[in-house]
Amino acid sequence: MAFWWVNQNQTGKHEIAGGYIWSPKRRRDGSFNRFYENMRLVDVGDIVFSYIDQLIPYIGVIQSPAVSGDRPVEFENTAWDKDGWLVPVEWHRPPVIIRPKDILETLRPLLPSKYSPIRGDTGDGLQSVYLASVPEPMAEELLSPLGNWRPSSSPIVLKTVTSENAIDRLEDQIEVKIRNDTSIDETERQAVVLARRGQGRFRKNLIEIEKCCRLTQVADPRLLRASHIKPWRACAHNHERLDGNNGLLLSPHVDLLFDRGYISFEDDGTLLRSPHIDPADFARLGISTDQDFGVRRFNATQAKYLDFHRSAVFLRDGASSGNSDV
Repeated sequence: MAFWWVNQNQTGKHEIAGGYIWSPKRRRDGSFNRFYENMRLVDVGDIVFSYIDQLIPYIGVIQSPAVSGDRPVEFENTAWDKDGWLVPVEWHRPPVIIRPKDILETLRPLLPSKYSPIRGDTGDGLQSVYLASVPEPMAEELLSPLGNWRPSSSPIVLKTVTSENAIDRLEDQIEVKIRNDTSIDETERQAVVLARRGQGRFRKNLIEIEKCCRLTQVADPRLLRASHIKPWRACAHNHERLDGNNGLLLSPHVDLLFDRGYISFEDDGTLLRSPHIDPADFARLGISTDQDFGVRRFNATQAKYLDFHRSAVFLRDGASSGNSDV
């Protein structure tokens, strides 16, 4: 379990009520941001301290790894980049509201040497910080005023959102925009909406390219799901949502693994397995590490979409490194 600190002066009202945290993937100029990149390191069960107006009024429990998705409608009028990370969080109100400045003397030596969430000299929050890693000794000091209380044992839950809820919410918002977009004819709008669930024109286009599940070799389309490689919600435009190259025909359990980021593929067809799933469970699903799936190379357009899946969906190792200060 790792510990995190999220600065929510601007976003707390919506994020607490909505049961999530959200950040862009990059700065507006496209440059790397450590505090945005941390969104990819959180894992289920991690603890996150909500910092609002110099107080910690909420403490949350991470419900799933980050999912790639558009900026929520609540933040539509901000200058943040549209493409971002969303993490579902179960928020709790602690029995005591913590004011970090009150315990600054004991917190100061426990602050991370890099990427600290607050100033060591004054205890003030840093505007440039969004999600910061909290070393375990610092987390223990922050929790000490709460006695034996922990968010996982609290009977009062402000909001619980699963990764499925979060994805549905994001996609619902996108679907509403598509349905209301009069610049697209009705037939096209309907095709794009159906593509969200792997149906209609998208499925037809996909079947012209992929003939079976690449892992189970099942070829009966009645038993297969049409799954986007680059998720429907993350597509830059409707062409990507309908492109048959942006999809795979997968058996239901393989579709779930691929959609959640527990497996992916190299361009040559080699299967990638996430360390977030026990190898024994992969074997029980018929996806053992020493199994030869008779892989075949993806075409160039499919490879473009797979590059996105590997970088933005596939869960690589690193979530356990959340308490580092790098």
